[in-house]
Amino acid sequence: MQRLLRPLALASLAMACGSALAATAEPAPLGKLPRWAVPESYALALRVDPRQSDFSGTAVIDFDLKKDSDHVWIHGQDLKVGTVSIRTADGRQLPARYVSVAPQEGVVRIDFGRSLAPQKLQLSISYVAPLNRQLQGLYKVSHAGKPYAMTQMEPVSARYAFPGFDEPDFKTPYHLSLTIPADEAGVANTRQIGEKPAGAGWKTLSFAPTRPLPSYLVAFAVGPWDIQQGPVIQPDAQRSEPVELRGIAAQGEGHRLQHVLSETPAIIRTLEDYYGFGYPFGKLDLLAAPDFSAGAMENPGLVTFRDWLLLLDPDSAARYVQLSFNVTAHELAHQWTGDTVTLAWWDDLWLNESFATWMQQKVTQQLHPEYRADLDRVRGAEQAMNGDSLVTTRKIRQPITGNGDIETAFDGITYQKGAAVLGMFEAYVGADKFRQGMRHYIQAHAFGNATADDLIDSVADAAGQGERFKQAFRSFLDQPGVPYVQTRTVRQDGRTWLELSQSRYLPWGSKGRADAVWGVPVCVRYQIAGGSKRACELLDQVQGRIELPGAVEGGWVLPNAQARGYYRFGMDGADLKVLSRHLSELDDAEQLAYADAVAAAFRHGDLDASDVLQALQPLTGSKVREVATAPLGVLGWIRSHEAQTPAQKATLQTWVAKAYLPRLQALGYQRKPGESAADALLRSELARLLALDFPQDEVRSALLQQGDAVLNLKDGHLDFSVANPDLAGLALAVAAQIHGKATVDRLIEQLPLTSDPARRNAILAALAAVEQPSQAARIRDLALDPRVKVGEMAALLSGNRDTEAGRDAIWHWSVAHYQAIVDRTGSFSGGRLPALMGGGGCSAAESERLQAFFKSRVDQVTGAARGLAQTVEATELCSALKAKQDPASITP
Repeated sequence: MQRLLRPLALASLAMACGSALAATAEPAPLGKLPRWAVPESYALALRVDPRQSDFSGTAVIDFDLKKDSDHVWIHGQDLKVGTVSIRTADGRQLPARYVSVAPQEGVVRIDFGRSLAPQKLQLSISYVAPLNRQLQGLYKVSHAGKPYAMTQMEPVSARYAFPGFDEPDFKTPYHLSLTIPADEAGVANTRQIGEKPAGAGWKTLSFAPTRPLPSYLVAFAVGPWDIQQGPVIQPDAQRSEPVELRGIAAQGEGHRLQHVLSETPAIIRTLEDYYGFGYPFGKLDLLAAPDFSAGAMENPGLVTFRDWLLLLDPDSAARYVQLSFNVTAHELAHQWTGDTVTLAWWDDLWLNESFATWMQQKVTQQLHPEYRADLDRVRGAEQAMNGDSLVTTRKIRQPITGNGDIETAFDGITYQKGAAVLGMFEAYVGADKFRQGMRHYIQAHAFGNATADDLIDSVADAAGQGERFKQAFRSFLDQPGVPYVQTRTVRQDGRTWLELSQSRYLPWGSKGRADAVWGVPVCVRYQIAGGSKRACELLDQVQGRIELPGAVEGGWVLPNAQARGYYRFGMDGADLKVLSRHLSELDDAEQLAYADAVAAAFRHGDLDASDVLQALQPLTGSKVREVATAPLGVLGWIRSHEAQTPAQKATLQTWVAKAYLPRLQALGYQRKPGESAADALLRSELARLLALDFPQDEVRSALLQQGDAVLNLKDGHLDFSVANPDLAGLALAVAAQIHGKATVDRLIEQLPLTSDPARRNAILAALAAVEQPSQAARIRDLALDPRVKVGEMAALLSGNRDTEAGRDAIWHWSVAHYQAIVDRTGSFSGGRLPALMGGGGCSAAESERLQAFFKSRVDQVTGAARGLAQTVEATELCSALKAKQDPASITP
């Protein structure tokens, strides 16, 4: 085929050359493509054999040319193009020319060879392309020695798989056919509707046309897949047709899909009930990918996941079981927000990810209340606030200037901050009214695109809110940062008021400006005789006040009721002392908000380590895992960056052991019959704390016993059956730290022999925990070895950052292997590259070397500029806080 295509391509070039000069006068559109050419449908015919290094295809695109032009702009990347032609509305077939104008961005000009009037045109392009090795576009992976090909198009990687208009508001139907080896399976967004022989050893599968989709949601996969039937999702009040449900996994793994398949129908029905809109994509496949760049991807009808999120057994680790449900609920929520209604442009990515995060929390709370999604919501918001406290943070609706801005938008601002802002305004207007607004939003924009203003208008109309509400909502979308609401209780003429003032929260050492104003729905809970009450006010000025009717004089006030607000609070010293004596009267979410306020005050420079230890100690006795472990983040910082002398370190060690060791001893190191997932998760968290972070001999000894048992090979493989599945990785980590090279050798030897993703994760976690310099160097080298999957690299490079010596070693290795890292991870990881190399730094020298190294490289990898700015700022803030704090405050 290629030999026949080459002369035709040359002929197309010769016939189009007369228009080349005129076409090149127009600069390449590196942002949005011009809207005077709009696609209306695609027909994609691909020939894919995962055992090969390349695939071939033909893309036929019907589009509407809306003005006179001799060319059209599209996207295509790393495509070796053969024939290119244009068919006019009157049926003429004209040769055309494919010109890669901006190869790094994948911008292509199709020259017609003559000027054409506005009309319906059909563009046909045949091409060959490599099966990508960086987990983008149509890429190749392997499992147990067998190759597979599958897709990951979001955000701008469809152009690696086929030429087209690779932007989210170009939604069209897709008609797909796959010619694949006869002994393999092919799956796609829609159900298969045909199969026919295609020559010796080949077959061609055809699939039903899709609903209108953007290019980034097109999905298909080829390989020796196991395909498991799940329960049919029966019709309900929102949907008249049943939905066929299937699970898809690498060969030999399909039997492990039954748990997630059994959970899925209830998730779908819960989402349908909330939105008042039936699942619209006909069938639903859940695919466990052997390697994947993201956690999961919401492709309609073919949702793809990292394999360990779907492949579960009766003894799977509790965190995998819980995370599996949460991620599945998140991706299925996307079938409405993202797939049915799609963002118009990437500055509104939050319309996809924030809503899916927020909705997942609702689904989880309804179907698995024991998973405490209500507390995950608070912890996610507080984690987002840490990043949002940087001056280099971005807005939720960040203007897009290039692909780097798109690729780095998949962060805590888009997911957790956006979800928290939605939850805050939902609480302000009421859940029922907010739901009415959401239903109208979905129905009004079904199978089309929407913007933030569309959503805000729908909610405001449903809730009877006006322009003040809309401006308040937009204030969180269109400016970066975290509101800092400072409060003081006053009595005046027998009435109690809470005085409020707002500014931007900035950590100690920040160079930012604090004079920002949001429309903050401030809700407080306060003490009254015999109980408590709630009061709210929309604070959209620098200062304000809330009356607290019936407040007990001298009683407690919690300035963020149920922790529903996306803001941090600072309290008058006297008020904070009163509140700290009444923590048991706060609900679990509010106790998390209190813990965050203490940590925020520490980072603000208002508290020292002694203050923190005293303020957080009461929380450690909570029966709720999330509350009991809330102090660990700030304690970890104090341990790594402030405690210097043996006495100071011993003080922290004693504090942690007193607070947490009895809890772990009561739980033990093995699962107990009928124990809750919360207990299993708490055991894992405390065991890590007391084995690695604040090591206790008895904990390490207990874990070493399990790790050594796993290392005694059974049939040539690690014997994971003898360890608590929740602790296997940690047990191996302790063994690797204590035994050194012998254990490291065995783990490296066993990694390629282990195809089970959870067991691979345990081996990787153990290797990442090794601290001995010579062995840590070997493990870093392993990250570039083909035995480690691309998606597993970061796991090996994430450890050893608590000490300056460890960070130095990672830095020097990364510099020496920089190009190999970039070549293996690809452009999508560019935004994370500076943190991978220099993250966790806490000195001016670390900041300076990072900036110096990237000075000449930052523009060579998309997204690196933002990642560099944020990593540098975080390093400088850590250094400033370290200088501010007095280690002497860590006293027995």
